[in-house]
Amino acid sequence: MFDAKIETLLEVVSAGSYTRAAQRLSLTQPAVSHHMRQLEQEFGIHIFYKDKKELRLTPEGEILVKYARRALAVYRNARQAIEDSRICMSHIGVGITHTVGESCVPQVLAEYCNQTPGVHINIVTDTIKNLYDMMRSYELDVAIVDGQFPASGYTEVLLDTDYLCLVVSPIHPLARRASVAIGALQGERFIMRPKGAGTRSMFESYLSECGADIRDFNIIIEMDSVATIKELVAQDLGISVIAHSACREDEQAGRLAVVPLEKPGMVRRINMVHHQDFSHPEILEELRRLYIGRR
Repeated sequence: MFDAKIETLLEVVSAGSYTRAAQRLSLTQPAVSHHMRQLEQEFGIHIFYKDKKELRLTPEGEILVKYARRALAVYRNARQAIEDSRICMSHIGVGITHTVGESCVPQVLAEYCNQTPGVHINIVTDTIKNLYDMMRSYELDVAIVDGQFPASGYTEVLLDTDYLCLVVSPIHPLARRASVAIGALQGERFIMRPKGAGTRSMFESYLSECGADIRDFNIIIEMDSVATIKELVAQDLGISVIAHSACREDEQAGRLAVVPLEKPGMVRRINMVHHQDFSHPEILEELRRLYIGRR
C-alpha cells in the first residue's frame, strides 16, 4: 500500500544525504538515486536543488515531502488501527505545548490510561506551530494547547481558561506588593520564553495594549523549558511571566509568589483540538472531567 520510493525520500531528507539514507535503509546508493529519479519523473519536478555541498529542497520538493509525511502517517495509523482492533486496544497520539506540560495535564492523561485498560497514549511536547504541523500530517490525533490554534477545520473542546501572571521568588521585594504596574518592571531582570512561543507573543500583545514594548525590558535569559524558568525564578535569579496553570502548585507550596498586575487582561483558553474524523471524541470529555477534578 505504501510506496517504498516515498519512504526513501523521507529518509534522504532526514539523513541529509543519499549515502546516509542508503545505509539506514540497507540499500545501495544507486538504488536511492533511482528512487529519487522515479519520483521526479512521476511528478515532473526537481526535488532538490543541484547543489553538491548540501541537499536543499526546491519549492516543489517541499510540497512533495509535506504530503509524503502525511501519507506515511496515514499508512502507519491504518496499520496501528487494524492491529488495535485485533487486540482491543487504542493508540492515541497527543501533542501538548510546553506550558500545558507543566500543568496537571500529563497526570490527567496518565490517570485516564490507568482507569481505561487498553488505551495507550503517546505524548509529544512541542511548540504550538510544530504541533499544528504534526496534526496537519496526521502524526497526532489530539493537540492540547494554550493559545490560538493556527488553523481552522479542526474541532476544539474547551479544557480550561487560564491567564498569564507575573511570578517572582518569595524573597523578592515585589512578592510583598498587592499589585504592580507594568512600567515599574522595566528595571527587573526577566527570564522569558523565546520569541514565537505563545506565552511570549501574548505578553508582547499585552505590553502593546499598555503602551509599552518588549524592547524596553531587560530580558536576560530566553528558554523553552517552563520548569527551568520556574526554578531560576524560585532562586531569585530573575522574574517571569508564565501561565498560572503552570505555577499553581508552586504558588501553593510557597516556592513562587504570584504578583497581580494593575491592568489584567492576559487571559486565554486551553483547548483540546482534534481532527473532525477523530474516532474517540468521548475520551476528551472524560479527560476534561478528570482535569476539573484535579484543578
